Amino acid sequence: MPTIDEILSALSTVADPELHKDIVTLGMVKDIAECDGIVRFRFTLTTPACPMRDRLETAARQVVAALPGVTEVNIVMDAIVSADKRLGQIADLKIRNAIAVASGKGGVGKSTVAVNLAVALSRTGAKVGLLDADIYGPNVPLMVGLAGRKPTPLDGKMMPLQAFGVEVISMGFIAEAKQAIIWRGPMLQKALHQFLNGVRWGELDYLLVDLPPGTGDVHISLCQMLPLTGAVIVTTPQEVALADVVKGIAMFERMEVPILGIIENMSGFYCPNCDERIDIFGHGGGERTAKEFDVPFLGEIPLESGVRIGGDAGIPIVVRAPESRAGKALQSIAADLAARISVMHHLAQSGVINSLTQPQMEIV
Repeated sequence: MPTIDEILSALSTVADPELHKDIVTLGMVKDIAECDGIVRFRFTLTTPACPMRDRLETAARQVVAALPGVTEVNIVMDAIVSADKRLGQIADLKIRNAIAVASGKGGVGKSTVAVNLAVALSRTGAKVGLLDADIYGPNVPLMVGLAGRKPTPLDGKMMPLQAFGVEVISMGFIAEAKQAIIWRGPMLQKALHQFLNGVRWGELDYLLVDLPPGTGDVHISLCQMLPLTGAVIVTTPQEVALADVVKGIAMFERMEVPILGIIENMSGFYCPNCDERIDIFGHGGGERTAKEFDVPFLGEIPLESGVRIGGDAGIPIVVRAPESRAGKALQSIAADLAARISVMHHLAQSGVINSLTQPQMEIV
């Protein structure tokens, strides 16, 4: 029968293609046991949304099964999400990563993307929260089927509502549906502070913050109140939207927030009759902008009526039609985003980058 050292030696030949080290060195293999040819061990990933999960599990199983005397390999797959240590220093907040979802202008589908990314991450097994920081135009409650609901208080704090496994808070839960929020900067700052510190958030692997469009008071206040792991910028392909992406990148760079990537939404329409692609708003502008500013391009989401239907019905496309083009694209982007965050933490811990404000990484 193989010894524990022999099993470890075999597993050390399996490399994580994103972190560029073997899984034993990375500490992903735990609790190895062998009895009568049956080998058992725990394989701990850095995110349950790891896009290489199946590939790594298969490789680990194969190298152990090839050892003389091994008749069966049992692997327990789990994940411990890499954490932003700065967030761990904030009392009463048990959040591992905080991600801003922003756009240079309105109308690009930022809230739709934020909702679907949050739900997609949750469906992988991650613990996810969604903070709707668009105080003037809170659309998240409608998009997750919680319109008209109110949060309940507990020990002086609000309990976030739950939708599709995601903890959600929004001004839409507090203000009346027809009420216009007419506030200056200090009131916006106070509301954001309440959403961060006056809400009883659970232990979260990822808190996604849906920001209002543009660059304004809420963005500045958020960066000052909460150490952001990074920001995602949503755009559409046309030049008028891309021009505002540049401003968003400049703002986050000035606030020393890493750009985790650009997402191109409404990127092409596929005819339901002939499946021909029609680039209604153009195509490729998001990727070109990402290359120009040396930031990651997370992917493109096609224009589909199902996305709108799901949003209006309160059932995100990743739940309503996960096998649709848009559903698959959003799930892939969510996995890529989670992987990039893991890589960034690994590089920071390894001293390859000085801090989370320097996210020089490459996913292969």
